[in-house]
Amino acid sequence: MLHDPELSYKLRLHNLHYNLCIVLSFQMPGPHLLLVVVAVCLIKTASGFANGKVSLSCGDMTPRHGHDSSSKPAPYNITLDKHTFSPGDRITVTLRVVPTSGSIHFKGFLIEARDAGNPDGPAVGSFSLLNPSESQLLHCDHTQGSAVSHTSKSKKTEIQAVWEAPKTPPSGVQFMATVVQKYKVYWVQIPGPVVSLNGATGVPPPNPTPTTTTTAAVTATLSALTRPFSSEGCGRSKSCLRDPVGCDPGRDPLCFFLSFTPEERTVLFELSGPADGYLSFALSLDKWMGNDDVYLCVRDGDSVDINAAYVSGRAHPEFASENVLSDTAWQLADGVIQCRFRRDILLPRQIESRFSLDQSYFLFIAHGRAEDGVIYRHDRQPLISTHQTVITGLPENLAGSRSPLLIKFHGVFMLVAWMTTVTTGVIIARYFKHDWPETRLFGRRLWFQVHRALMTLTVLLTCVGFSLPFIYRGGWSRHAGSHPYLGCTVMALSFIQPIMALLRPATDSSRRYIFNWMHLGTGTIARVLAVVAIFLGIQQQALLLPGPWSTGVLAGCVVWGVLVDLLLEFHSKVVIVTGRTLAEDEDKILGTHSDSERQRKVSRFKKIVLAVFLVGNVGFLSVLLNTIRNV
Repeated sequence: MLHDPELSYKLRLHNLHYNLCIVLSFQMPGPHLLLVVVAVCLIKTASGFANGKVSLSCGDMTPRHGHDSSSKPAPYNITLDKHTFSPGDRITVTLRVVPTSGSIHFKGFLIEARDAGNPDGPAVGSFSLLNPSESQLLHCDHTQGSAVSHTSKSKKTEIQAVWEAPKTPPSGVQFMATVVQKYKVYWVQIPGPVVSLNGATGVPPPNPTPTTTTTAAVTATLSALTRPFSSEGCGRSKSCLRDPVGCDPGRDPLCFFLSFTPEERTVLFELSGPADGYLSFALSLDKWMGNDDVYLCVRDGDSVDINAAYVSGRAHPEFASENVLSDTAWQLADGVIQCRFRRDILLPRQIESRFSLDQSYFLFIAHGRAEDGVIYRHDRQPLISTHQTVITGLPENLAGSRSPLLIKFHGVFMLVAWMTTVTTGVIIARYFKHDWPETRLFGRRLWFQVHRALMTLTVLLTCVGFSLPFIYRGGWSRHAGSHPYLGCTVMALSFIQPIMALLRPATDSSRRYIFNWMHLGTGTIARVLAVVAIFLGIQQQALLLPGPWSTGVLAGCVVWGVLVDLLLEFHSKVVIVTGRTLAEDEDKILGTHSDSERQRKVSRFKKIVLAVFLVGNVGFLSVLLNTIRNV
C-alpha cells in the first residue's frame, strides 16, 4: 500500500529495532504522513515534516532524521543582492546548487537570519516569499515569518526569499541554511554572507568566502576517477576478486571487480561492476550474511555516495556514524558504477563495528537497486570468495562463487534424480518387462530389481537434496517464489510412491488396475512438477545458471527423454501389430513360428535405444553439472 521507497526503508528499520520510534521530517510525503504516524505511534510518538512545517527545528536547524549531518563540504551556497542594510531594508536571499559541485538538486531547506555576534541566538527579521509554491513562512521565536522552509520534497535547484530588516537590528546579520539532499544526507547551518548595519562599527566585513571555499572543496571531493580501472597487476601488486574469472573492468562492462592494494598505513580499494542502484563489498568472518563490515557505492541521480556500513544479522545496513574513508572518487558510465577509496588499516577503538584490515576475511560482492540513495535487497546472490584472505597479505588472484556449496549439491541431487534415475527407471519398467522374463536377481525378476533400485535412489537423492536448502537458510525461503512449494509437493509424492508400491495388491487381484493407474498417475504428476521446479530452480538467486543457453540445455534433456519414450512406445505398438501379421503369414508358408527370432530383434533394438538415451542424457547432465560447478 505504501510505495515511497524512503518510507519502506524506515518501516524496515522500525521492524528491526522493535520499539524504536521513527521520527519523520523534511521528506515524508504528505499523503502518507497520517498512515505512518498512526502505525508508529502505537508504540511511541512520532512527527513528520514532509510539508516543511519544521518549526521544532528553528533553534538548532537540525532535521529529525536520526542521522548525522554530512561531513562533506556542502554543495550549496547562499547569495545576497546587497551586503549593507538599514532598518526596514529588504534583501533578496538566494539558496542554490553550486554549479561545479556535481550535485543537481535539493529537496528540503530551512533559511534563517541570525545575529552575527550571537549565531546561536534567535532568528532576526522576517521574510516574504518569492516562490510560494515551493516555499513557506515559519513562526520561529514568537516571530511570524522569521524563517523559510520547503512545501514538499520536490527537487529544487534554487530558491529565493526576501528578508526585511527589523526596526532595531543588530550591527551584523548572518544568513544560514539547512539543506536536505535526501533523507540521510543533509547539511546543517550552512553559513552564508554577513550583512552590516549602515553606520555600525566593529562589524565583521561582508564575507562571501565560504561559497568560494565550498565550491573548490566539493569539486575536489566529487571529482570523477582520473585513473581508469584495470586488472593489470592482479596477483602481483594487488589482490583481485573477479566475476567472470579473469575479466578486466577496463574492457568488459559486465565485469564485477574488487581489488585492494596494501599501503604503509592504509589500503586502497577499487570496486567496479554493472549496477542500476548500488555496488558493495563486505568483509566477513564466515560465508553467511550478517555481522559484516560493508562498503557501499550508491548511485543517487548522476552522483555516487561512498559510505561505510555494518550489517547485523540479515538486516538493512547501518551506516557508520563517523567517516572512516578518504580519497574517495567515483565514475558512472554505461550502467557501470566504479568507486575508489582508502581506509586506515587500524582504526581507533572508539570506532565500533569496523574490522581491522590486518586480519583474514571472506569477501562478498553484491549489487542491487536503489532509489533516492535508499538501497534494496541485492539482485543476485553475492559473489563470495572461496577462502579467507588477509587484506594486507601478499597479492593474489582470488576465486569466488555466487552459489553456496549446499545449494550446488541441492541442484546436483535433484538433476540426477529427476533427469536421469527416474527416467531410466520408468523406461526399464515400461518397455523391458518381457526382455528378461527368466533372468533373476536376488530372487526377483531383473527388470523389477533395476526399476526398484533406480526409484529408491531417486527417493534418497530427493530427500537429501530437499533438506539442503533448509539447512542453508535455517528455515523457509521467502524470496524463492513457487519453487519451494513445488519442491515440497514433489517430496510428498516421492514418499507416497514407495508406500503405495509396498501396499499393492497381487498381480491377479481384481483391484490391481486401481493400483496401476494410481501408481502411474502419481509418478507422472511428480515428474512433471519436478521438471517445472527444476526450471524455476536454475533461475533462483542462490543457483542462477547463465542463460538462456543453460535453460536450453535443460529443455534439451527433457525433450530427449520424451522423444525416447515416444519412440519406444511407437515401436511397441508397431511390433504388436506387425508381429501378428507375420506370424499368420509364416504359419501359412512355413508352417512354423519364429517368435524367438523376432523377440531377439525387438530386444536388440530397445537395448540400442536405451544405450543411446543414456549417452545423450549423461551428456546433457554433464553440461548442467559442470555449469553448476562453475557458478
